[in-house]
Amino acid sequence: MYYKIAIASIVILNLMLSGCATLKLTDGGNKIRVLAPNEVSSCKKLGKTNTSITDSILGIDRPIEALQRELQIIARNSADRMGGDTIVPLTVIDQGMQTFVVYKCIDPDA
Repeated sequence: MYYKIAIASIVILNLMLSGCATLKLTDGGNKIRVLAPNEVSSCKKLGKTNTSITDSILGIDRPIEALQRELQIIARNSADRMGGDTIVPLTVIDQGMQTFVVYKCIDPDA
């Protein structure tokens, strides 16, 4: 019985560690900044992007740091597609979901 629990634990750990292996920043997403609301007062708001990922694997909650990192990757890639250069978290992470506001801060009137 102990053997089965140990194998299951290893499999779960591997799944948790490899969860973001396929989630990567695009070249454009790599240029998107993550700022605080007080840092975007002179920026042009382009819209919002809703992001979501799996927040638990086999009933085990994933670390909040991993969720935050992956949600930001999705939001940054989305902001690039929207023509933005900056994102600001609008909501806190809730059940693997988070909303970001997308801004154009560099030359906002162009």
